[in-house]
Amino acid sequence: MTATPSDELSRRSRGGWVFGAIWLFYLGENLTALLDHPDGAWRDTGLAALALFAITYVVLLGTMRRTRRDIAYPERALPIWLGLLAMLVLALLQVPAAGQHTLTCAVYISATAVMGLPLRQGLPVALTVAVSVETAIRFVPGWHGSSQGYALAVVLAAAATWGMRLALERQSRLIQAQSEIAELAVAGERSRIAGDLHDILGHSLTVVAVKAELAQRLLDVDVERARAELRDLEALARDALADVRATALNMRGISLPGEIAAARAALAAANVKADLPGAADDVPTRNRELFAWTIREAVTNIVRHSRARNAEVRLSPDSVEIVDDGPGAATAPGAGQGLVGLRRRADALGAHLTAGHRGDEPGFRVRMEVP
Repeated sequence: MTATPSDELSRRSRGGWVFGAIWLFYLGENLTALLDHPDGAWRDTGLAALALFAITYVVLLGTMRRTRRDIAYPERALPIWLGLLAMLVLALLQVPAAGQHTLTCAVYISATAVMGLPLRQGLPVALTVAVSVETAIRFVPGWHGSSQGYALAVVLAAAATWGMRLALERQSRLIQAQSEIAELAVAGERSRIAGDLHDILGHSLTVVAVKAELAQRLLDVDVERARAELRDLEALARDALADVRATALNMRGISLPGEIAAARAALAAANVKADLPGAADDVPTRNRELFAWTIREAVTNIVRHSRARNAEVRLSPDSVEIVDDGPGAATAPGAGQGLVGLRRRADALGAHLTAGHRGDEPGFRVRMEVP
């Protein structure tokens, strides 16, 4: 089963606390100081506070990366604030027994604030912690000299965490963009298949409907011809089904001679006098598929919408033009839907499609030109 971008983000979020827990190694200084302190209530309180401090830190790491994705909402930051407050209280409880070694906890508080809170909140917290550490070093008796470097460690931890956070957010946006691109690709493929199915079924079902109507009229007049029309109906239905299956597999092809032959049959069934080219040998291979789609769409519109009596297909190596003398091709509802798909094909190949009324003459014209 293939992992999705969302699964990848979840996996990285679950593993974030493991990476952060590695840095608990530096709390060994606090532990050593507490163990060296004489037995008593402050020593026991400090050990318990140190254990709870480490647990709180790890729990926050396991939740903050999920929280940060929705950090624009203030209530999402509340668990981080509560966790930071708990870490601060637990650090202060270590001071009576661990003394200046408790300042190591300030590094964890600063890094957690920058990683978990919005930057407009996390950075001021880190700055406040650094100033507080420097103030404590200067004014608490016995801490000056033996505690130099803690404030710098707080600043460096905040800066490193800030850079790590920015890298993680960029990676998250990249994964999200990849997911959106994949969704757009799926939507585009669905649109392409829908357009192809419209082109195939619109033409085939139109011919089927016309031939069915003709066969019904012929039943009382010419039974043999009616049977022939019904056989054609069966063949058309099978061909349409095969085209649909092939389209779903992206294997369908279309031929210019085949579309000319199909146009002849469709126009004849609709009682439209057709003037069609006898061959397509002069048309280059690169133009044949586009011209075939043009003939298919134009003939479908003639049969379905135009109410024409005459139609003509003019074919040359670099253009195909289909004209009719009907009054309704451009005004019938839905007549332009297939032309939208045809124009999309033309734009993709750099061709030019013209579709509209014939000017002073009655009828409609569809012309495809390839430069």
